[in-house]
Amino acid sequence: MTLNRIYRLTLSAVLAMLFIAGIALPTMSSVQRPTTADTLSAHRFVVPDSLQPRYLYADGVKRYIISHDTIKAESLFCKVLALDSAHAPALYQLATIYLGRDNAKALDYARRAYEQDTMNNWYTSLYGHTLIYNNRLTESIAVYRRLLDTDPTNQDIYRILAILYQQSQQPYAAISVLDSADTRFGKIPLLTEMKQHLLLSTRQYDRAIEEAQQAVDIAPYDQQSRLSLGKTYAAAGRDSLARVTMYEAYKMDSTSVEALLDYSEFLRKQNDVSGYLGIMQLLFRQREYPLEGKIEMLSRYMNFREMYADNYYTIGNLALILHSLYPTEKRVVDLYGEHLLAGGYVEPALTLFKEHLADEPPQLDYYMAVIDLEDYQNRPDSVDIYVAKAMALFEGKPELYIRKANRHYIKGDLHGAVSTFEEALSYAKNDTMRGEIWGFIGDTYHQIAEEKMRREAAKKAEKAAAKKAEKSAKKAEKSAEQKQDTSATTATTYPIRISDKKAMQRCYEAYEKSLSLYAENASVLNNYAYFLSEEHRDLERALTMSSQAIHLEQNNATFLDTYAWILHLLGRNEEAQTYMRRALSLDDTKSPELPLHYGDILYALGNKFMAKTYWQKALQLGADKVRIEQRMKLIE
Repeated sequence: MTLNRIYRLTLSAVLAMLFIAGIALPTMSSVQRPTTADTLSAHRFVVPDSLQPRYLYADGVKRYIISHDTIKAESLFCKVLALDSAHAPALYQLATIYLGRDNAKALDYARRAYEQDTMNNWYTSLYGHTLIYNNRLTESIAVYRRLLDTDPTNQDIYRILAILYQQSQQPYAAISVLDSADTRFGKIPLLTEMKQHLLLSTRQYDRAIEEAQQAVDIAPYDQQSRLSLGKTYAAAGRDSLARVTMYEAYKMDSTSVEALLDYSEFLRKQNDVSGYLGIMQLLFRQREYPLEGKIEMLSRYMNFREMYADNYYTIGNLALILHSLYPTEKRVVDLYGEHLLAGGYVEPALTLFKEHLADEPPQLDYYMAVIDLEDYQNRPDSVDIYVAKAMALFEGKPELYIRKANRHYIKGDLHGAVSTFEEALSYAKNDTMRGEIWGFIGDTYHQIAEEKMRREAAKKAEKAAAKKAEKSAKKAEKSAEQKQDTSATTATTYPIRISDKKAMQRCYEAYEKSLSLYAENASVLNNYAYFLSEEHRDLERALTMSSQAIHLEQNNATFLDTYAWILHLLGRNEEAQTYMRRALSLDDTKSPELPLHYGDILYALGNKFMAKTYWQKALQLGADKVRIEQRMKLIE
């Protein structure tokens, strides 16, 4: 059938409906006969004024229904109303056009159509619908009550009227409407479920259970009915019956996503974590359940630390199920890898990420994970290999330049580290990252200064040893051996090309640049403050920066130690003691600096006994023996 023929048949059907509705079509006797000129130019009807609204309306319906030209249809319907303001069909069509777009206008047109013919169910229904859209629930209830009287066999009216009563906080009226539907139609699942909900909300538990049991009796092998009965028992507080019924429903079809969800939710509310996670394993195996939901659930379990710790292996099975079903889904791989690392399974996690290095397209995150884990496992050669591979695949990634710079830093090539960090700057995407990189540069220059001072101290010690060696042949022989060892070490040492003072100057310049780009860089704020305190200068500024750092990271023991130490240097020892206690309680690094500093603060407060105790503890943790001995002499 050609499109033209379909169009003609559709148009014929529409016009026929209009004719049946009482919209008369013109005959040749009711129009002027065309002249020869008219015939030659176009075949047109000349419509009498009395029939204009009908023809305009018919054309509007054609535009609206067949051509979907809402704008033209609206214009034609408005022309109809200009000729006949009481034209109910045009009012009805305009109400449908405006509904959802301009609800107030839609209501006005629907009301006018309804007023023209209050017995027309189409007009009445639309009027009630537009009242709902305008949140005029009381009026809409009255309209739907009228509809129920005129069309009592329409199930939808019962449903809508019950919902309206429920929304108007009239649950008992809603139940009454649904009871009427039951009497007329028998049990309809949708309406029965709605009634059960209303009965439970009004605490009519026995009636709710009776309704649910009747549905089960009618369809004893219907899983949904049995689930509903189980949920009704649960809502009524009859947990034993609820558990048995929910289990029976779940066993009817253990692959039903809805049944698994309902049963697992019941077990969760019963605090049956083991049973709940067991059902979750079945749910995770169902491909019908969306992956997004599974990922969201697994993430939630892993973030709930107490539950995760107590059920690590069961939750791990969920991660394993997901990985087996979606082996190439990156979010799943990430979660599975995170789970392995949380349990300390570094090598299996490393193997997992290495397996995905060949994925197409390549994923930078996998390479980053492999690099960091190889570094954690103290395999520098592997780190270098994977950094090089990643840089060949992913050009201009600052994260990789940072990793490469870290490798230079660890090897002792500090100037090489600075150069690579500077390369990373050119690829940084935002000020925050640029601020972080400048912070790394500052840290590296500080290490350069430290290394320069260490080497100079080593040279002085070497010279002193050489002088002593001249006085004794035995000592000279030993010194020669030491020189050999030192020269061998020096041969593999990277050169330091600037003085320690120049390095510290550049360190502070880098920190200033970092904070100008990223003012909330807590590590830079802490380090800058601490290095200033070591030089006993700009202590008030150092205190301000340290205060910002502990505000940004409130439970960082190192940052609290810095703040307490600066307070001590400013003579505010009682405040310093408070913050240092907190730092010691949070510290899990076993750093000797914290007890050493606390001993100094206690000594300043006059508590020599406890100061000695903490200095001895610092010595046990690896503090410099000379520094401790100097402090012990103060007490003696």
